[in-house]
Amino acid sequence: MKFIGLVWSNLKRKKLRTSLTLLSIFVAFFLFGLLSTIKQSFTAGVALAGQDRLIVRHKVSLILSLPESYRARIARIPGVDSAVNFTWFGGVYKGEEKNFFAQMPTDPEPFLAMYPEYLLPEEQKQAWLSTRTGAIVGRQLANRFGFQVGQKIQIYSPIWLREGDGSWEFDIVGIFDGAKKGTDTSGMYFRHDYLEEGRMQGKGEVGWYGVRVKEPERAAEIAAAIDAEFANSPYETKAEPEGAFIQGFAQQIGDIGTIMIAIVSAVFFTILLVAGNTMAQAVRERTTELGVLKAIGFTNGLVLVLVLIESCIIALVGGLPGIAAAWCYTTFVGSPDPANLPIFYFPERDVVVGVVLTFALGVVAGLFPALQAMRLQVAVALRREA
Repeated sequence: MKFIGLVWSNLKRKKLRTSLTLLSIFVAFFLFGLLSTIKQSFTAGVALAGQDRLIVRHKVSLILSLPESYRARIARIPGVDSAVNFTWFGGVYKGEEKNFFAQMPTDPEPFLAMYPEYLLPEEQKQAWLSTRTGAIVGRQLANRFGFQVGQKIQIYSPIWLREGDGSWEFDIVGIFDGAKKGTDTSGMYFRHDYLEEGRMQGKGEVGWYGVRVKEPERAAEIAAAIDAEFANSPYETKAEPEGAFIQGFAQQIGDIGTIMIAIVSAVFFTILLVAGNTMAQAVRERTTELGVLKAIGFTNGLVLVLVLIESCIIALVGGLPGIAAAWCYTTFVGSPDPANLPIFYFPERDVVVGVVLTFALGVVAGLFPALQAMRLQVAVALRREA
């Protein structure tokens, strides 16, 4: 620690160059934080998906419907504990596209039993069961639009038309929270019987089924049995684990993980070159000074450590504020697109990875200049001054 003053003096030698290097590192780690957050937004559902749950959809495409009668047949298959139906509603609040959010009709009681990660107070649950037009909204959605329990809202769906102006009226009877961080609370659920009695087309049809199995280790076997049950019918099915179903959505725009790794790798390689060039120039400019230090008793190892410390300080002073800024942005500013990126937070594991990367960047960027300084001969260094 007694040499920190010496290191700090070296950093202040070329203030503009040091400042620009710090800014570059800051931007790189801020970008790392945002990309980690976006990746988490697309893949959080996969990590939180229930191991004992399957999704059963039409074999050809998710946009094709299944008969509502399939629910009873699925429930009778050995190994199935329960089944609940869902349908994509596709409506917009106040008739404006920017107010889009996910809405799905379902059956309240089996839905809440199958998805315990959605926490709804008992009195609000009872209100949903007894209110034909009742709907529950997630906490994030409620905060986004200021929804309150007891409020009436209208949603227009271009998919499920009804008589009149096509708008559906709902009573918000509950606001649910997530049991775990990362649980999606950006959607709305309402009663399937309300949709069934009011829609002008598609009666007796649902979008897909959520299925809970009794033994998670037999999930693949039960999924095959479900598909076999409806094989060669007009509505063949594809049953798959819930995690695979959610991942399929994310991969519609590509392999998010690979894309993010490629971007981050390119950014960090560029910053590594910038930081390495900064340290190399600093060592070349101080050749004579390094020779003097060695002449008065500084060992090769100590010179190596001093240069590495200088490099690590640059990386830490630039990188840690970048990580902190990304965390503050995702925590206090929130998602720039709540409809498509509802889950928006900087995962703790990626924060730790970012901190480790700052140390790694400092060591790697300073390693070759430090080795050059360590191998510098006193006579050669002093001769350059002469």
